[in-house]
Amino acid sequence: MKNKKNRKDKRIKFSLFSIWNFLFYFILAAFMVTCSFMLFFQRGDAETDIIILNETLSTRAFYTLGNILFLCVMFSIFDSIKKRITVGRPVERILDATHRITKGDFSVRIKPLNPIARRNEFDVIIEDFNKMAEELSTTETLKTDFIANVSHEIKTPLAVIQNYATLLQDPTLSEEQRLKYTENISDASKRLSGLITNILRLNKLENQQIFPSNKPYNLSEQLCECILIFEDKLEKKALNLEIDLDETIIINADSELLDHVWINILSNAIKFTDNGGTVSVTLKREKGKAVVRISDTGCGMNEDIGIHIFEKFYQGDTSHSTRGNGLGLALVKRVIDITSSEIQVESELNKGTTFTVLLPIN
Repeated sequence: MKNKKNRKDKRIKFSLFSIWNFLFYFILAAFMVTCSFMLFFQRGDAETDIIILNETLSTRAFYTLGNILFLCVMFSIFDSIKKRITVGRPVERILDATHRITKGDFSVRIKPLNPIARRNEFDVIIEDFNKMAEELSTTETLKTDFIANVSHEIKTPLAVIQNYATLLQDPTLSEEQRLKYTENISDASKRLSGLITNILRLNKLENQQIFPSNKPYNLSEQLCECILIFEDKLEKKALNLEIDLDETIIINADSELLDHVWINILSNAIKFTDNGGTVSVTLKREKGKAVVRISDTGCGMNEDIGIHIFEKFYQGDTSHSTRGNGLGLALVKRVIDITSSEIQVESELNKGTTFTVLLPIN
């Protein structure tokens, strides 16, 4: 069993159940008892003594009882006011906030009751509640954005398939056109399948349902194959491609998983680089590791965006001027974690971004 002392949250600076509260109520109770005894056994001047001697014991007892009841009432009122302030109001705030959460209002936040130096149990509960509400709000927003983005991504290949399928019904089409249309349908189908596969794969990776199947292979060949996938996009944007690969590096890893890393990073580099810019890919052996650097001269990003880029569904381009569903880099980070690799990001706004991936060679 854990030591009870370890159960106390270190964030609590002024507990509601501290020794000071006990001493306060102890002194107050002692004061009440003392006043009552003094009233019962009091002695005054000669005139007062004569009056007291004429009083019966029962009369004195009655006055003493009245005094005790008065002090008890005052004590109860004071205690009620204190509990109302220290317990009642915080509970009402928390209950109101939880009620709003159950109604779907994830924007609710509770203001702290005390400064950090006098934080009590309610302040800790409020802090944790606010964190929970923030997480729920983020999850709800991301879920909504994800549904909207994925719906758009699914509609695009479906529209291509539908349009070319309609065109194929034209009996006057030449054999060359027919082959071209079927090829476009095939490409759209692969894109749709890839999107769904990525969603399912990311879900499995996050739930640790996929484990790497490591085999030795040439990393430079894999990088070249991934670069060739984007040949048309590179030409369309007239991007300069700089390649410097060490062709002798052999790694023992899951090539299928790492494909997602290179493809997603290259896709972003091309996507966020203006026409005529430069994309560079290097592979070097450094300190017993294979180091892959993919750089671009694109728009870059600031620090606020940089710290979130690996979050699921996050999109730094809030204007949605570039297409994406926020899954790519989340998938990259999960693969990096599973393969015991490292990833680093260096970026400067309006100057470009460099992704550095460090892979164990053995």
